Amino acid sequence: QVQLQESGPGLVKPSQTLSLRCTVFGDSITSHYAWGWIRQFPGKGLERMGIIANDGTAYYSPPLKNRTSISRDTAKNQFSLQLTSVTPDDTAVYYCARYDRPRVMYDYWGQGTQVTVSS
Repeated sequence: QVQLQESGPGLVKPSQTLSLRCTVFGDSITSHYAWGWIRQFPGKGLERMGIIANDGTAYYSPPLKNRTSISRDTAKNQFSLQLTSVTPDDTAVYYCARYDRPRVMYDYWGQGTQVTVSS
């Protein structure tokens, strides 16, 4: 069974950088799957932020491209999210997930972590 676990601060100040880490168990982030970050705003649907492929290439949602960075640490089997210049509108539950590219679906998800942007 593949398991993913998000970690990082639950509170971030406006204008600062939101940083989260995802640790993967039961699979390698260098396998043929990709690995992504998704967020859910309060009372709204899911927003896909971006993915990092097994070769390390990152792809971002166009509206977030200039603020988002996804990177990885293969030695620790982890991948990370950096979202700069945050505002209260970035308050959401953030998920990491495995992305099955041929099936066009996220098949394994972390439990999600609440991040609040507030002074």
